[in-house]
Amino acid sequence: MKWAPDAEDLLGKVPFFVRKRVEKKVEEEAERRGLKTVTRPMVVALQKGFMSSMEEEVKGFSVETCFGSSGCPNRAVKEDDTATRLSEALSRKALKRFLRGKVATSLKLHHEFRVAVADCPNCCSRPQICDIGLVGASKPTVTEAPCSRCGACVEACPDGAIALKDDGDVPEIDFSTCLSCGKCVRTCPTGTIMEAESGYRILVGGKLGRHPHLADELPGIYSLQKALIIVGRCVDFYKTHSRRGERFGEVIQKTGLGPLKRALGVE
Repeated sequence: MKWAPDAEDLLGKVPFFVRKRVEKKVEEEAERRGLKTVTRPMVVALQKGFMSSMEEEVKGFSVETCFGSSGCPNRAVKEDDTATRLSEALSRKALKRFLRGKVATSLKLHHEFRVAVADCPNCCSRPQICDIGLVGASKPTVTEAPCSRCGACVEACPDGAIALKDDGDVPEIDFSTCLSCGKCVRTCPTGTIMEAESGYRILVGGKLGRHPHLADELPGIYSLQKALIIVGRCVDFYKTHSRRGERFGEVIQKTGLGPLKRALGVE
């Protein structure tokens, strides 16, 4: 669907967490009318209608993704059905019904429990500011395969986590700096660096608003199946401790991260 420049500019001013939904509804309406171009007046009209009936649009949760599955070369993990499986798991938690019982006003999209999936540490889907963020991870390890000292791993690492010392035979990886992006694994020509484990790093409690907070990271790397279990337990913890439908980050700030880790079994 083609967008007129002024309509595209207006869409860019829509808050990012509802932009995709607004874009989809506008394009659906344009198709229904048999139009080939989205115009600014159409966006304005639909935006007003969207704002006046927002509770109808609220699902109780949202799942944002990056463009990894579209062929991004930076993908650290390749799980094309992660968003679908997350949505299915969150649907079973009846979050809209829960929020209706907690929020004093009519529900808005910013009340939704937000989950973001990023296939690599570049984090294009902004998992650091969501209730839960899943970040693709490919953790490297140094094997016994002889190193050619070509330096490809050092050049590939964007975080300066790999060193080839003059008195060493193998690369040294600083895991306090390594973000498990997997670039060194994909670059090493000799197999000296290989993948030790892959899956997702999990971030919890990110939020914007009046008191923004970047999400805290849980220890470990988790398979998709285990990540789904942890997300479900996070939602259960949120529903147990939320008093007025506040952000998950606010709940964690009140309870502390320790009780959540114990509930998740990740201490």
